[in-house]
Amino acid sequence: MKKRVAVLGSTGSIGSQTLEVISQHPDKFEVEVLTANNQIGKLVEQCRTFLPNTVVIANKAKYQQLQDALHDLPIKVYAGERSVAQVVEMSTVDIVLTAMVGFSGLLPTINAIKAGKAIALANKETLVVAGDIITQLAAQNKVPILPVDSEHSALFQCLTGEFQNPIEKIYLTASGGPFRGKDSVYLNNVTPEQALNHPNWEMGNKITIDSASMMNKGLEVIEAAWLFGLSPAQIDVIIHPQSIVHSIVQFTDGSMKAQMGLPDMRVPIQYALTYPERFTSDFPRFNFMDYPQLNFDKPDYKTFRNLGIAYDAMRTGGNMPCVMNAANEVVVDKFLQNKIGFLQMSDIIEKTMTKVDFIQKPSINDYFESDTEARAIAHALIGY
Repeated sequence: MKKRVAVLGSTGSIGSQTLEVISQHPDKFEVEVLTANNQIGKLVEQCRTFLPNTVVIANKAKYQQLQDALHDLPIKVYAGERSVAQVVEMSTVDIVLTAMVGFSGLLPTINAIKAGKAIALANKETLVVAGDIITQLAAQNKVPILPVDSEHSALFQCLTGEFQNPIEKIYLTASGGPFRGKDSVYLNNVTPEQALNHPNWEMGNKITIDSASMMNKGLEVIEAAWLFGLSPAQIDVIIHPQSIVHSIVQFTDGSMKAQMGLPDMRVPIQYALTYPERFTSDFPRFNFMDYPQLNFDKPDYKTFRNLGIAYDAMRTGGNMPCVMNAANEVVVDKFLQNKIGFLQMSDIIEKTMTKVDFIQKPSINDYFESDTEARAIAHALIGY
């Protein structure tokens, strides 16, 4: 039987590549649900290609436009964030690929887990914000969380067949982004256009800015801790500009496993959808002769402060990663609008983390309240 897939955030980079993967295996997958936030044109095109059972546009103001565009197709059309969170519970869905950006992916993921759906997780913020609740729910409902991020997929692949063996340490690799090796004097005047010019990966605007500021790697450190049950001391970050070695696991006997390949998100997407099998693909293959040298270096924690901020948030625990994430979403948006500078992002995140009340063991409501409070404080600090 075909595996029926709900793609949350189908018009974004990960969502679009997920549909590309699915299109290569029409005998194995069926698109059951598509959701998007605003991109009506692209969503309509996807609906006409894949004919999902249901489609949801989060922006209610665009409901009628979507309904009119699909009037000749037998597709159920809904709108609003609540509908996005509810549609994952459909009995006809087998696996939910969460490619929504930021905090918005939390509630749909929770609902999907409660409904017993397998999760292909591309929304790292879900575990950053509420990793304790998500992992407990997944265990209680016997739901697998299959990582889609290239680094976490790499770790997952390295650990296949090794889950009974304790991990000594993991290494998450980072390209260093477009500003690798630059100092604070240079970064003080960089533009959003420069920050969006990533050397290796094609990603959405938010994750690309996070990569440039090293916040993306900080979020991935926290995500890895929850996915693999690790302490901060067991997670290290190394700069690897070629993005060929995606991550490394070191075991207690000193042995190390690395997962390698070209920087192509379709590979981890496909692995998450097909696990435990590996389906054939026509993706480009890695050739050692094209990369006669692979380089590794230490991160610059002093210049790219977001990575250290993320480690601090993880060590503090409680609602602090949630607060950090909320502030980061605000500052990235304002930087993209040219309302704050690149280096100001770290300043505002740090200040926000000192102003929100700390909660050691937050409930899900506490997480939502902390997110709201942190966003308000960050906006106030910026002045917009």
